[in-house]
Amino acid sequence: MKSKSAFLFSCLFFLFSCNLPTGVFEKHVAIPLQQWHSDFKPEISFTISDTAALYNIFLVLRHSDAYHFNNIWLRVHRSGPDTSYTHQLEIKLANIKNNDSWLGTGMDDIWETRSQINESPVQFRQKGTYTFQLEQIMREDPLARVINVGIRIEKAIPSRP
Repeated sequence: MKSKSAFLFSCLFFLFSCNLPTGVFEKHVAIPLQQWHSDFKPEISFTISDTAALYNIFLVLRHSDAYHFNNIWLRVHRSGPDTSYTHQLEIKLANIKNNDSWLGTGMDDIWETRSQINESPVQFRQKGTYTFQLEQIMREDPLARVINVGIRIEKAIPSRP
């Protein structure tokens, strides 16, 4: 009986001492008919209650293997109780130096890229609802073979000295 308790304690200690990122929020929006028209601007809202924490923000994009480009340009609008801003963002989807191999993870002909869109962890200064609006600003309109787009918010793990 003591060995089972010691084993369980060891497992729990190992589990809770791991430095794995904790996903706080993730949501995806399907692109209708996998044709992202420039006037379709998905909005993703989430609520922040911990204003002391630092967060990493990721854009998650799924596209088919037949996507025509090695990148995507987006206009990202963020609004919340404390601030609103807009910035343009280029997400690399393929490694052009390595025979145009797709970045991210793939299964069959679907590829997912998760790209951090903030240079360093950010702090949301006020509790409340924040909204990201994602707008594709590529020259091709509609932008073919984009399956879905999303936002992932993770609490940043503090680095150890």
